[in-house]
Amino acid sequence: MIFLTALPLFWIMISASRGGHWGAWMPSSISAFEGTCVSIPCRFDFPDELRPAVVHGVWYFNSPYPKNYPPVVFKSRTQVVHESFQGRSRLLGDLGLRNCTLLLSNLSPELGGKYYFRGDLGGYNQYTFSEHSVLDIINTPNIMVPPEVVAGTEVEVSLLHFVPTREANGYRLGCQASFPNTTLQFEGYASLDVKYPPVIVEMNSSVEAIEGSHVSLLCGADSNPPPLLTWMRDGTVLREAVTESLSLELDEVTPAEDGVYACLAENAYGQDNRTVGLSVMYAPWKPTVNGTVVAVEGETVSILCSTQSNPDPILTIFKEKQILATVIYESELQLELPAVMPEDDGEYWCVAENQYGQRATAFNLSVEFAPVILLESHCAAARDTVQCLCVVKANPEPSVAFELPSRNVTMNETEREFVYSERSGLLLTSILTLRGQAQAPPRVICSSHNLYGTKSLELPFQGTHRLMWAKIGPVGAVVAFAILIAIVCYITQTRRKKNVTESPSFSAGDDPPVLFSSDFRISGVPEKYESERRLGSERRLLGLRGEPPELDLSYSHSDLGKRPTKDSYTLTEELAEYAEIRVK
Repeated sequence: MIFLTALPLFWIMISASRGGHWGAWMPSSISAFEGTCVSIPCRFDFPDELRPAVVHGVWYFNSPYPKNYPPVVFKSRTQVVHESFQGRSRLLGDLGLRNCTLLLSNLSPELGGKYYFRGDLGGYNQYTFSEHSVLDIINTPNIMVPPEVVAGTEVEVSLLHFVPTREANGYRLGCQASFPNTTLQFEGYASLDVKYPPVIVEMNSSVEAIEGSHVSLLCGADSNPPPLLTWMRDGTVLREAVTESLSLELDEVTPAEDGVYACLAENAYGQDNRTVGLSVMYAPWKPTVNGTVVAVEGETVSILCSTQSNPDPILTIFKEKQILATVIYESELQLELPAVMPEDDGEYWCVAENQYGQRATAFNLSVEFAPVILLESHCAAARDTVQCLCVVKANPEPSVAFELPSRNVTMNETEREFVYSERSGLLLTSILTLRGQAQAPPRVICSSHNLYGTKSLELPFQGTHRLMWAKIGPVGAVVAFAILIAIVCYITQTRRKKNVTESPSFSAGDDPPVLFSSDFRISGVPEKYESERRLGSERRLLGLRGEPPELDLSYSHSDLGKRPTKDSYTLTEELAEYAEIRVK
């Protein structure tokens, strides 16, 4: 069997090219199986003015020039050929009709090569045509695969039409040629190189990572040719390479790296992309507080506490360990105080926490309000000293003044000889000290003022029974003293008589019980200590801080039991163990 697929086209070219010049037409290449035969179609022409009686021709092998003595394949004049072609070559065409078709049979590999035709019209009218045909002796069928086979596009391979897929890439196509009535059979194979666009076949699912840990994101794609893989985030290229698999390594991830990552795969035939979400888990950030920090009593206060964490935290606002507001799995918490009161003033805490940690922020709410004079404000007197305590609650800090209406006098903290003030939080404590008040104490009015208002209160006196002796006056004191001496002497004499009568064993050496004595001492206490005790007690009653002045005092002792008294300056409970009358 011979290959004649190019013959119809060849004869069309011949018929359309008849003219009056030297020229030849034949297939540039032709293939044939070893052991078979092949026909090389050939057509030649020469100028019309040449009218040869006989036309001869010669076929040469691998060279067109006779002087090179190439092997003769066929020669019409002498029928002398090269030994390799003896009995294997024959002219099929009629040279007179300008047909130079050659038949070669019993093909063997050494017959593969170039074949040239030379026209011989006699004399000098001989011409070797440059056109030639290349014969290829094959053992297997040649499967003609197009230079580019694209998946999804119809292709023709050696008269076979089909639409390849990406799965067909690398497959082998087989072709078998057999000749009827012979044992000749030939098989050939060719591998398909199917081009197709990328498809991402490997990708992380959503990734969760703790802040500071290592994260590896992997992207793999299938394509031909290999794709350009690119890792991107928010339009920024993080890494790219021409490869089938590309990883993105993130060391010590931070919350800033939380987000969506995209892998893009592309080649000349298309592209594909996929995304993966990275969730970075971390403890709450330090909460931030935005809102009112200074408010006037009665106003509405709105405070916003916010933070950032993953997962969202539990947010709580505390004041003095009391929960005021809380939300679960939210990043913001709003605290509403519809009408603030002075009790709302103070330090607050906003606490954010999740399973990865806890953070807190303290903030202060300052409530401004008019002064309030507390009920614990009062006056107290001891001997010739009067002390008045005025406790004011206000914000901002108020001014405090003491008014004595009967004397038309007003004193404030600028007069430090009389007024002492001290502030603690919202409380302002002012103390007025008046000395030399032998007569009944005056009325005292405490007034407090700030930019929100003024408050006044007449201060009540506490412990007025202590002023009994002072109110009696000097004359009354002498009379009372004389009466007391008489009563004591009477009782003493009566008891002595009774004891002598009822107790004959009583001796003069025994100490009788004493009801009155200016030399009274506590048993077992040194004289010096007793004196210091009396002076210390006197100093407390006077409210003096320095050494006590020289006083001419006489004491009358009566064991009336220990009765609680309150010192006017220190306001602390003490026990009075004696009563005293001061005689000027």
